[in-house]
Amino acid sequence: MSMTESDDFICVHCGMPVSGLAWGTKHRNHCPHCLHSRHVDMRPGDRACLCKGEMQPIALWQKADGELMILHRCQTCGMIKANRAAGDDNLLALQALLPRIVG
Repeated sequence: MSMTESDDFICVHCGMPVSGLAWGTKHRNHCPHCLHSRHVDMRPGDRACLCKGEMQPIALWQKADGELMILHRCQTCGMIKANRAAGDDNLLALQALLPRIVG
């Protein structure tokens, strides 16, 4: 799935506009400013979840291959999902999660 302007969104938490054309990931689900997201995917990129709750960043997880993932918990249904950290993510917001690194 390629990103287009139709994939642009307004962050549910901080209200900042997020471009669907931003570099760093092909399935931009989280805000690069505050790292919050919306519960939209059942599988990465499918946009099939009906919950649509706000996903709060709760921790960082480093996969065995070194890739950094942001763990999010849905404030509506409680599901925990992982999103790839992107190159344009706010470094201070990522650092705020460091004391809670898991894995």
